[in-house]
Amino acid sequence: MTVEIRKTIRFLLNDRLVELSTVSPVRTLLDFLRLDRELRGTKEGCAEGDCGACTVLVGRLLAGRLKYETVNACIRFVGSLDGCHVVTVDALAVPGGPLHPVQQAMVDTHASQCGFCTPGFVMSLYGLWMENPKPSIDEIEKALQGNLCRCTGYAAIVRAAEAISSVGDLASDPLVREREAISRQLAAIKDNKRVVVGEGRDRFILPASLDDLAEVYATEPDARIVAGSTDVGLWVTKFMRDISPVVHLTHLEEMRRIEVDTSGVTLGAGVSYTEAYPIIAEHFPQLRELWNRIGGQQVRNMGTVGGNIANGSPIGDTPPALIALGASVTLRKNKERRAVPLEHFFIEYGKQDRQPGEFVESLHVPFLEQDVRYAVYKITKRLDEDISAVCGAFRVNVDDAGRVSDAVIAFGGMAGTPKRAAHAEAALMGADWTEAGIEHALTALAADYTPLTDWRASADYRLLVAKNLLRRFYLETSTAEPIRLDRAVRMAV
Repeated sequence: MTVEIRKTIRFLLNDRLVELSTVSPVRTLLDFLRLDRELRGTKEGCAEGDCGACTVLVGRLLAGRLKYETVNACIRFVGSLDGCHVVTVDALAVPGGPLHPVQQAMVDTHASQCGFCTPGFVMSLYGLWMENPKPSIDEIEKALQGNLCRCTGYAAIVRAAEAISSVGDLASDPLVREREAISRQLAAIKDNKRVVVGEGRDRFILPASLDDLAEVYATEPDARIVAGSTDVGLWVTKFMRDISPVVHLTHLEEMRRIEVDTSGVTLGAGVSYTEAYPIIAEHFPQLRELWNRIGGQQVRNMGTVGGNIANGSPIGDTPPALIALGASVTLRKNKERRAVPLEHFFIEYGKQDRQPGEFVESLHVPFLEQDVRYAVYKITKRLDEDISAVCGAFRVNVDDAGRVSDAVIAFGGMAGTPKRAAHAEAALMGADWTEAGIEHALTALAADYTPLTDWRASADYRLLVAKNLLRRFYLETSTAEPIRLDRAVRMAV
């Protein structure tokens, strides 16, 4: 396959076209803005996508529609921005002119104190306002999950979010008013060429298509594939790891396809958590709470389901839930594909069933059978935007006689990989779905895992939590009216 190559990346930064022929594969958008372009309204707080002080908007044409999303500039690589429109807080108000409605609402409600986090909050609220001019409190809180403030207590910021539409008219906003013109500019940038910037190992590649990605990676199996960079970004900013050469795939619309048929849902490996949420919420409502607790909104906009799987972290949020659903991944190497049950994809810590040059192309999630009992629980130190200490997923079929005919139990945070509890499952098979049957399985659960002690939780705590989650699952699914524990109890399980 012959593919034309372009040796520059091109994107819009506020109102200007940027074209770069020399940029490091590990140059973050935050450093580019602050150090290269002296746009210092965007702040660095944590450099790991946790505090939201660096929040900017990134717009991209998807299926012909220009969509803006909040992202963490501190872990977003410049190389991934080809064909995008980056909007920073510096561009919201004209120098010497009135404040932007979002900024004015923050002033009017006294929503800023020390001010360091304020630009990030402004951009998160701006992104929300463009999508939803009159959001509910729940919608505001969800949009602000990824923004931390140590001064105000958030109440004033929520009031600011409610007040924006009374301060300004969305139809008059530049990103709304000029959307067609911006769309034409981005369409002109897109030329469907392979982008290669840099030389030797110190370079990054944006394949022209999915087939081109397969060809590039088969030729360069040691390259690092980067999707949302919500984890890989930390390898660079916190651990100073060399990840070159880099192959970006966020721009590939073919990797962002979602298909629904009679068997289930198929997600392209490049589908973000945000893009997947409506389909997941519709077909797997048991996953709504888990999905809404994956990072903050910026992380969900950037992070991908395929990346969460391919990364192979033992504390990844989605693998336990997907294993319990019987999901499988399609792996591709050049033109060859093979399907692997997700539970078999994880071999040991840091090792997956993936050959050199092979990448995760898609994920298939079968629909649940009628009347099956299924639930997922995530235990963390804080409710929002936190990494799991333990994540447990349970799927049980109970026959008409009240006996367990099938059982799948999967945990994250309990071993070097996301792992099924084979002994506990065996103890449940054929047993009565009663408290006595559960207690027998709890004894067997200790044979399934030897968890580690780290700063998130001790080994003893993890094992106790795992047992209590199985008890909780039984309590919630053994009565005619499901028992729903309140938020405080959920956190203390």
